[in-house]
Amino acid sequence: MTRMSVSLATIAAVLAMVAAPAHALKPFTAQYDASFKGISAGGSMSLSQQGNRWTYSMGIRNAMANLSQATVFDTAAGRYRPLGGSDRSTYLMKTRSVVTRYNWNGLQARWTGDVKPQRAGPVAMQPGDIDALLVNLALVRDVGAGRTSMNYRLVENGKAKSLAYRVAGRERITVGGRALDTTRVVQSAGGKQTTVWVATGVPTPVRIVQREDGSEVFRLQLSSWR
Repeated sequence: MTRMSVSLATIAAVLAMVAAPAHALKPFTAQYDASFKGISAGGSMSLSQQGNRWTYSMGIRNAMANLSQATVFDTAAGRYRPLGGSDRSTYLMKTRSVVTRYNWNGLQARWTGDVKPQRAGPVAMQPGDIDALLVNLALVRDVGAGRTSMNYRLVENGKAKSLAYRVAGRERITVGGRALDTTRVVQSAGGKQTTVWVATGVPTPVRIVQREDGSEVFRLQLSSWR
């Protein structure tokens, strides 16, 4: 092999590495031990693919509550782009169901179902906007890429707002007898705090804890995934 061919091969390899996505989506199913307002619950997350579209869903259930969310999305310019979503909750015999539609051609989001008129939209969208569920996948991607601060524009519940996550430390967490080195990231605003633990090689958060006015609202602790 000539010196020129070696140089070209090296350049091609480097370009291939640069072009490769830092985090490739793959379908998964994950089970969680959960608690909702201090009561134990079962939790799950899953990611499935159909063509160029993905469906990401989460559920939490106990004797008092049944919460489920799902988002259909695709990828555009390396971003997760929500196309539609559903949010259904039953708590103390009261059920609430909301459907979200994202119009990327018109750059508008709208909500139907159990929503107040002032929360039905439309809300103006921007490229890069995501919904609350997709934040989980974005954190796995971005923390895995070595970022220490992450900013997202969230569109949900009839409004758009900015979320700023920062790395707050490292922690070892055992899942199914396996010790995982995780990165802990935190986001706080308006009396609410969300903490997420992410581990390299795990496609879903290892732990999620949400607090409101200092009290824990819900907790998800990964127990298995495949």
